[in-house]
Amino acid sequence: MKYGFFLGCNMPAIRPDVERAIRLTMPELGVDLEDLPGYVCCPAFGTFPSLDEDAQLAVNAWNLSIGEANGVDLMVECGSCYSSLRTGSHMLNEHPEKKDRINTLLGKSGKSYEGRAKVRHISDVLYSEVGVDRISSALKTTLEGKHGVVQYPCHTLYPSEIVGFEESSARPQALGSLLQALGAEVDHFSLEYECCGGAGGFHRNSRHQAEEFADKKFQAIVEETQADFIVVSCITCLMHLDKVQTEIKNSNGGYSIPVFDYSQLLALCMGFPASEVAAISYVPRDSIIKIFG
Repeated sequence: MKYGFFLGCNMPAIRPDVERAIRLTMPELGVDLEDLPGYVCCPAFGTFPSLDEDAQLAVNAWNLSIGEANGVDLMVECGSCYSSLRTGSHMLNEHPEKKDRINTLLGKSGKSYEGRAKVRHISDVLYSEVGVDRISSALKTTLEGKHGVVQYPCHTLYPSEIVGFEESSARPQALGSLLQALGAEVDHFSLEYECCGGAGGFHRNSRHQAEEFADKKFQAIVEETQADFIVVSCITCLMHLDKVQTEIKNSNGGYSIPVFDYSQLLALCMGFPASEVAAISYVPRDSIIKIFG
């Protein structure tokens, strides 16, 4: 298996340890990663998609054309990048007149989009292509005895007919199954399928609202589960759920639940050092990292 690794903006700039975890683990699991030279912002929702459809689709097509030129599909970790690229590809493929218009623009730079490159989320690749059995057999240490809760990236779920890759977007289970493959017990709670709040417009417009929204989710986790950590598979979810815990002030004194990207836990279980793959966080992770020596 070979994929073009679409990094996005936040991962290499703000959480490079997640990138390192992915680059170390995927080849060990039989997935070759190829860089996409010249890629640009996905473009994220709230930028071009809100202002200029041609600009949005031209940027989408630019990135997709790089994968096509290298003969690879794109693999994405960031939920927003995944949804943006997948939605752009869908719009271009479903509307030939838009594709023709965008190719006229791309032609000025010598590029073109043909519609061959697919966009896959890393959870989909791990679950559907690698498989939980291969993951389990590659581990040197497990999370046996530890409880985790899962934050599913909402941009990989809806609109399900375009971005969904599971049987049910209303009740996804791939990331939970991947976590179980690491030996952890997956606890469920009432707000499990609710957005993390990090990508919502209110997070940027009302810090108080964002904290209230997150507080309800963390309260449900504390009251309804035995969670030792939260696992995500989206850089926005990771950054938000980690940092917002330092900002919430409530009668309970706040929260301190370690948050990991799945690939970070996978890398730790496969024997890679925490200093490389899980070094950056606001909430201390020592309670989990000490398992790995």
